[in-house]
This record gives sequence, structure tokens and C-alpha cells, in this order.
Amino acid sequence: MRRLVWSDLDAAGRAAALARPEGRRDPALVEAVRAIVENVRADGWEALAAEAERIDGAPPVRVTVAGLAARARASLAADQLVAIELAAANIDRFHRAGLPQDISVETMPGLVVRKIWRPIDRVGLYIPGGKTPLFSTLLMLALPARAAGVRDIVAVTPPRPDGGLDPLIALAADLAGIEAVWTVGGAQAIAALAFGAGAIPRVDKICGPGNAWVAEAKTHAASLPGGPAIDMPAGPSELMVIADSGADPRTVAADLLSQAEHDEAAQVLLVTDSPALADAVEAQVARQLPTLPRCAIAAASLDAARVLLVRSLDAAAEIANAYAPEHLSLALTDPEALLPRLANAGAIFAGGGAAETFGDYLAGSSHVLPTDGAARAWSGISVHSFLKAITVQQVTPEAARAAAGPAAALARLEGLEAHARAADLRSVVAA
Repeated sequence: MRRLVWSDLDAAGRAAALARPEGRRDPALVEAVRAIVENVRADGWEALAAEAERIDGAPPVRVTVAGLAARARASLAADQLVAIELAAANIDRFHRAGLPQDISVETMPGLVVRKIWRPIDRVGLYIPGGKTPLFSTLLMLALPARAAGVRDIVAVTPPRPDGGLDPLIALAADLAGIEAVWTVGGAQAIAALAFGAGAIPRVDKICGPGNAWVAEAKTHAASLPGGPAIDMPAGPSELMVIADSGADPRTVAADLLSQAEHDEAAQVLLVTDSPALADAVEAQVARQLPTLPRCAIAAASLDAARVLLVRSLDAAAEIANAYAPEHLSLALTDPEALLPRLANAGAIFAGGGAAETFGDYLAGSSHVLPTDGAARAWSGISVHSFLKAITVQQVTPEAARAAAGPAAALARLEGLEAHARAADLRSVVAA
């Protein structure tokens, strides 16, 4: 972990300290992804099956989850099953509480404008596989979609190395009310969701994280005419911890390592006004790291980790807002005092007891969050991600007469005569 004193850095040094790794959009990868997407877009199921055989080593299969879910329930210890069911219940409870209400506003007498919410008809959910099948991500995506009332959910995930669907993915799907999951991953899965392929239907929006191939495929598919909406830009996981002298160095180190073990490209940063705390955290990282099963992955991530020493927590808040981390932990004696100054983060964990791990699994909010600084403008997955707002205008004859003149005047100021006449006619019809 590289230590930097924030006040000693000039503007260029500060930008470098907060920079994400370069080369995330490798030109060769971009070209390869686009070739896969265009192949599936043009030739449908035949191309999808060929790409899946080439990349995954197996054709796409629609797996009904009930049998595998039952097998998973039978194989889990009682406390493990209770934990998964607790997570599902908390996620469902949180997102149902976030359902927006329709509104109705009389903007002028007799002119009522309403906002009504409707679910997206069909969404595609990408569940990462690879090194670790993330059954928790399925819960974090599917339960908000169910709460929103999405009619049709199409879930895809890479097949296991030995083929087939992981039983824990099947269990999560069963808990979320999903009947079947397609075992296909990568850019080819995104293309199938975006444009349809065989029995995989075209979806209106694609949600879910993935590797660089998945992220590029989502971006490319969304840019094409008729392409789907996507949830957000996504990249490797990130955690910034703001800590003061009262923080527990053991838990701060554990939180940093919990993100570092995700991926060699994961980003972890510690911002503190206490050099002694920084020393203690670095010592704890060195002590805890060798005991981790994913030690090599975490160590590679820590090569790019930074410790930023600041003069005050106000400076720490400015750094957090500039970096806009996916996860922001406040290991502070009084986290509520800093919270009003924080504007850019995917999720905030306020206080020493608020483990980022809780947010990853069972607190209730989704762990699918914006990365790469996208938290400056994007939000994480919520029930709103699966809804669209529609406005409805209702006008009485009296309101039509009152609004016609001003509306026509505004239209003529913009040189749109047909607009103006359409407004003028309302005053005649209403009369």
C-alpha cells in the first residue's frame, strides 16, 4: 500500500493518486467484443451456440431451477439456509418499501398533471460466474425487479467449469421466483439478451455486473439502434475507507482486504487524519493477508492500493466526492457529522459496525453499484431501476382556454407555428 500526504501533492499528484488503472478498454478486447455481439445479432441462436462452445466450452442450456434448488437446500447446513433466506427477506423488504407513489398536481386551475409508474416489461439479469458463482447478485437483481412488478425476467450466468448450473444460483433463483436460468455467459450472453437468440427473448433492459467483456458488450449493445437500456457503467470493485484515530485497525484492514480479494484489479483506498491509525492498519493488512485463501488475488490488488494522509475530515470528504467510490466506509467516531458533506458514492457504510460485507449480502440494499467514478451521476440498483415514470395530462375546457394563449405564444417564440395552432384550436374547441 503506497502512502501519500495529501497536502504535499499538487493538482497533478492528486489526480494521479485518485486515478483508476488505465487500459480498461483495451482496443483488442473492444474489437473482439463487438465481433461477438454483431455475430449473435446477425445470426441468432446458431452464432450464440458457436460462441458459447468456443468460449464456455458448452452450448447455452435453459435449466429449470426447482430440482437443483431442492438439492442445494438439502446440502446446506441449517444456519447457511437460514442466512440465505434472511438475505432474501431483507432485500425484498427494503426494495418494496422503496416503491414510488403516483403523484397528481394541479399546476393551474383545471390542468392536472400526474406521474404514474409502470414496470419494464422484460429485463435481462446477468449473474457473474467464473471464479465464484455470485448467487447473492441474483438476489440483489431479481428481488428489486420482482418488487417493481417486472413481468418477465430472463437470467443468464456462465456454466460451471464442469458444465451445468451451480445449485446455489438455482436456490437464489427459486427464492426470487425465477423458474429457469440460462447457462451462457460473457459478451455472447449480453448479445442474446440484447437482440434475442433462439428461445432467449430480446429484453428491454440489461442489469448486472461482469468482467471487462461483459461491461464492453453492455455498452456496445446499448449504443446500437434498437439496443437495450443498461443499468450503469461497471468495472472492478472499489472501496474507500475514511477512518479517524478511534477506528479499529483490525476491522479497517479486514474491510480493505474484503474488496481486494474480489479481483486483482479491485481498488482499495484508506483516507485518514491519523498517521498512527495508518500504521496500525498497514500492520493488520500484513498480518491478515497471508491467512486468506485468495491471498494472491488480494496481494495483486494491494499493489495499487493507496493510503492518503489528510489534515482534516473535511479534506477526506472532498477526496471521497472527487473519487466517487463504489463503496465508502466511514470508520469514524461520529460518522453522521461527515455524512451531509458526502455527495458521490454508490453506497455508504456509516460507523465501525457497518461492515461492507453486510451490504454485499443481507442488509437489504443492492450490492450492484456504479464504479469507475460513475457514482457522480449514477445510482446503484434499486426498485427504480426496473420502473419507468409516465406523465399524464388532464385538462378541463376552462383550463384549455386559459392555457391555449400562453402555450401558443411560447410556441411562436420558438418558431413552431403548427404547435401554436394546435394550442389555439383548444380555445376554440373548449368554447
